[in-house]
Amino acid sequence: MDYLKRIADEQLRLKMEAFGAALIIGPKGCGKTTTAKQQAKSYIEFQDEDERENYLLIANTHPSDLLKGLKPRLFDEWQDAPKIWGAIRKDLDDSGEVGQYILTGSSSAAVDTPHTGTLRISRMKMYPMSLYESKESNGEVSLLELFDHQDSFETCKSNMSFDDIKFTICRGGWPASLRGKADKAKLAIAKDLLSQTCSVDISKIDNVKRNATWAKTILKSYARNLCTLADAKTILADVTATCDMSKQTYYDYINGFEKLLIIDDIEAWCPAIRSKTSIRSSKKRNVVDPSIASAALGISPEYFSSDYKTLGFLFESLCIRDLKIYSASAGGSVSYYHDRLGLEADAVLHLEDGRYALIEFKLGQSEIDDGARHLCEIERLVAEHNKTVKQVPIRMPDLKLIITGTQYGYRREDGVVVIPIGCLKD
Repeated sequence: MDYLKRIADEQLRLKMEAFGAALIIGPKGCGKTTTAKQQAKSYIEFQDEDERENYLLIANTHPSDLLKGLKPRLFDEWQDAPKIWGAIRKDLDDSGEVGQYILTGSSSAAVDTPHTGTLRISRMKMYPMSLYESKESNGEVSLLELFDHQDSFETCKSNMSFDDIKFTICRGGWPASLRGKADKAKLAIAKDLLSQTCSVDISKIDNVKRNATWAKTILKSYARNLCTLADAKTILADVTATCDMSKQTYYDYINGFEKLLIIDDIEAWCPAIRSKTSIRSSKKRNVVDPSIASAALGISPEYFSSDYKTLGFLFESLCIRDLKIYSASAGGSVSYYHDRLGLEADAVLHLEDGRYALIEFKLGQSEIDDGARHLCEIERLVAEHNKTVKQVPIRMPDLKLIITGTQYGYRREDGVVVIPIGCLKD
């Protein structure tokens, strides 16, 4: 199978121009190693069983020997040989060169190293593939171009059907899932990843033996509360209904899933446009790819025919994944807005230059008017705030977007832009 270009390719290229080394982190199976190999000229794979024992022996006795080779040199799953970090750091100090090394790892767990690597080894995060990267979005609308030239947008049409969206939610953006010919084979990847995560990786992450059944129960509860503001108490109550688990044990498991980059919660945006007491600031529950949630729930694309509510939450998770990927090259971050008076924006996309978009996710056409009212009301509140508190004005939203599961995109008279997820790209 030919390499499918990733948005991370350009991010990595820029890292290698600016720093001596780049560290790519991301969940297992998202394509870190394959992407790194596109720019590496030599590599060491610590997971290679034929060479692993020899590599680890060298890494523990004289790690600088492993640095010899064409540059950039890739060290895959470097955390298995943590002394390589110090060897790379010293080599970069001595040479002063950029673009020398690439490291990959499937967790964000802290590895005991004598130096942080600051200004020498720069980190970047990879996600599973977006719909544009998997060639399912036609890419008619560039998110970043929309910020730059919003008046130029008129209409667009997605090639994705409603059934296509259901399928991609359950299949996920895992590169391996694109290789299968049969739909069942494609859907099997996320299920297996969930099983491996709960039975092996959750214990291996910090060498603490954990119960696979408990791990699956926690992720299932997380999936039931996906893209909601459910607090830890709510999820823990759900889990302890079937598992004899303490509060501390629950948090240990959650911490493990965060280190494995499986759980990927969304922070709140808390502008001072309402009383501080009315703004909800807890995290919105989410996972790194909606297929993790569908696998945890044990559901297939056909299930959604009788449960559009669950489909709506999983669709939101899909959209958030893609927005994080598309905005990464512009230093983007994704949060959400929700207050206790019921006003919300499912996502707020911030760019590093200060521009931002208020965003709602709506599966069908019938929900679009309601979403647009929410976005326009938040914009009105920002304007009112700026009239009364002129010393600390809040920037007006640069875009108001509704991302949908429908086929047609257009601009509304109220300035809200409606875009199908199957038309979006970076």
